[in-house]
Amino acid sequence: MRILLIEDEESLSEALVYALRRNKYEVDAAFDGKTGEEMAMNEIYDVIVLDRMLPERDGVTLLKNIRKKDVKTPVIFLTAKHTTQDRIEGLDAGADDYLTKPFSNEELFARIRALSRRKSEVFESEEYVVGKSKFLPRRGEIVYGDNYSKSINLTLKETSILELLCENENTALTKEEILMKLWGHNNDGDFNIVEVFVSYLRKKINPDVLGFSIATVRGLGYKIKTHN
Repeated sequence: MRILLIEDEESLSEALVYALRRNKYEVDAAFDGKTGEEMAMNEIYDVIVLDRMLPERDGVTLLKNIRKKDVKTPVIFLTAKHTTQDRIEGLDAGADDYLTKPFSNEELFARIRALSRRKSEVFESEEYVVGKSKFLPRRGEIVYGDNYSKSINLTLKETSILELLCENENTALTKEEILMKLWGHNNDGDFNIVEVFVSYLRKKINPDVLGFSIATVRGLGYKIKTHN
């Protein structure tokens, strides 16, 4: 597996490169946003680990630029900022996951494994008919409108969450179940990451247009709700 690490703090970058290579990953490193963006455009990487604060081009701008060019490589966004809004900004730019500094190498490795595993999996279904729309997990899209001519693009993690909910449409899934299924570990019980991704996914879903929403079932979790 090949990782692109874009981190300007050289001591941290060197430590991460060393740790990743010890764990049998191939790693390329960039120390500024401009170089990192040029490397990311090659699409030879399985996962990109991207710092938010970078010289020449910040991480959010870099991420938006590569997504505009249809680069679909999964991205783990590194941020020293701790507010939910800061995390959502990274997701809004196209990140698939995020880590708040400081973090352990073991947690980073687990996130990389989860993203790369999900990228390589064959999705269970070609499509799900949900409300007035169709969800196409293999394309990471929700299509709707006349002849399903309009589409909403989802990140890899958003696609994974929506697919999991569609697979269990008659059952409410707890945050713990979603966390364990999609991250492969309990993340020390940090259910906030599930809340953030569900919140962002909800922002892309207009129930009046698509005919469905993600409902919160009090005391249980989340489930798909269809609307007439």
